[in-house]
Amino acid sequence: MKNMDWKLLKSEYLFKRPWLTARRDTCQLPDGRIMDEYYVLEYPTFINVIAITKDGQMVLVRQYRHGLGRTCFELVAGCVEEGEEPMAAAKRELHEETGYTGGEWSEMMVFTCNASAMNNLSHSFLAIGVEKTDCQHLDASEDIEVYTFTQDEVKAMLLRGDFMQASMIAPLYKYFSGL
Repeated sequence: MKNMDWKLLKSEYLFKRPWLTARRDTCQLPDGRIMDEYYVLEYPTFINVIAITKDGQMVLVRQYRHGLGRTCFELVAGCVEEGEEPMAAAKRELHEETGYTGGEWSEMMVFTCNASAMNNLSHSFLAIGVEKTDCQHLDASEDIEVYTFTQDEVKAMLLRGDFMQASMIAPLYKYFSGL
């Protein structure tokens, strides 16, 4: 197979913020052409969790998403903090956003939300047998409602198009397909 890698000639940060960093790269393509302006958004590593209670209910959260201008049902999700392992971040986020803890955990998949313009990965976890052991511990900007649904209800929500983010849809399809 031929080498399709681009050569990075120059990189300039346009701005750096805690949840978003944008840079402009100058790259040389394998055929020698120069691409003067290629923009990359740098994000922290993401996680999300399919959490299933001891009685087989699925834990979902509902919150407003300003980018879409709508309130959405979602899996528990968040960012991996510097120096934190993805599974530890997933357990922390589940606890903070819902008060659920415990269970048996496994990593389901790792993917990117947009490899052409974003540099981060998203790790999806399955937590089976979680229990409500605490209250929520939300950040100042978070307003999150916690719900439990049967697996049939969540599958129907998925098939109806109730989930809007690809990072939620991909692990749910994988879970329900039994892959």
